[in-house]
Amino acid sequence: MIADVPGARPVVDSRLAYQGKVWDVRTDRVDLGESGQVQRDYIHHTGAVAIMALDEADRVYLVRQYRHPVQAETWEPPAGLLDVRDEPPVEAAARELYEEADLRAGRWDTLVDFMTSPGGSSEGIRIFLARDLAPVPEGERHARHEEERDMEGRWVPLTEVLESIWAGDVQSPTIVAGALALDAARRSGWELLRPADAPWRRPPSLLG
Repeated sequence: MIADVPGARPVVDSRLAYQGKVWDVRTDRVDLGESGQVQRDYIHHTGAVAIMALDEADRVYLVRQYRHPVQAETWEPPAGLLDVRDEPPVEAAARELYEEADLRAGRWDTLVDFMTSPGGSSEGIRIFLARDLAPVPEGERHARHEEERDMEGRWVPLTEVLESIWAGDVQSPTIVAGALALDAARRSGWELLRPADAPWRRPPSLLG
């Protein structure tokens, strides 16, 4: 097996280039030893979680949301930022599933971890598998606002999601990574799953 090698190179200088509403852009000068010093501009991200919610009919719950940088409404699993200090990732995932899908899960497993763009962002994402699902009663549901107000939700067969990926019709990283990992885990008889609190080599985040 192979494994990423954690460890930061010395940072000679670091400054906040841009402070945004959700995440920041930093400019670092990094010492690469014999290769010299280089400047790197990157998004300093909070990190995030996403949830592949699977029902007994092998359907997953997806949401369609407008993503302005790519100017498209993309189909994705429910997801959210790790922007609450010291909140365990699985609790953040449960919160997002409740808020975006009106669902609660009785079983949680870790499906896959990945970095969205390690050359330009510190964002790390953990995708969970949520099963034993139950709908949130009407009177207890989260009131969605702003960009989430008109977000469409739909149950989609996993086979249809995979076909859409291979056709190039859906391209969001969480749906691609999540659906392929889910398919592999299912084919393994769920042996590839890790516990919900499995160790995570999560990149440094805005919250420290």
